[in-house]
Amino acid sequence: MTAGEGIEARRAQRGWIRRAIARKLKITFYRNKWWKFAKFRNDPKWRKPRGKDNPMRLKLKGHPPVASVGYGTPEVIRGLHPSGLTPVVVSNIKELEKLDPSKFLVYISSTVGLRKRLELVRKALEMGFRVANAGGVP
Repeated sequence: MTAGEGIEARRAQRGWIRRAIARKLKITFYRNKWWKFAKFRNDPKWRKPRGKDNPMRLKLKGHPPVASVGYGTPEVIRGLHPSGLTPVVVSNIKELEKLDPSKFLVYISSTVGLRKRLELVRKALEMGFRVANAGGVP
């Protein structure tokens, strides 16, 4: 049994996955002094603090949190949609037929045109899949 199979088995065993996803720590990391300068406020991306005396790097009280491995999502729920299903991008019916509706949430690829998109959405709904980006297609 590989590591991937073990994760799948744990996901199948537990009914608490949706609750775990909902409880997941949702923290956003901003760069140092993002509140002080407009150029940082308008583009709030994470940048690792590297200065010798940087209080954020030193993790001093009263300063924003620094991204580290401890904030990671648990392996069992990593990459899952809030519904508890694994998202998959599909671009044709062959790819759709290989999947299991009880495990996967379907996203139609953005490169698919309207006619094929309509066919794909109808086929996916017939097979029992949830389509995340169906766009109101009947």
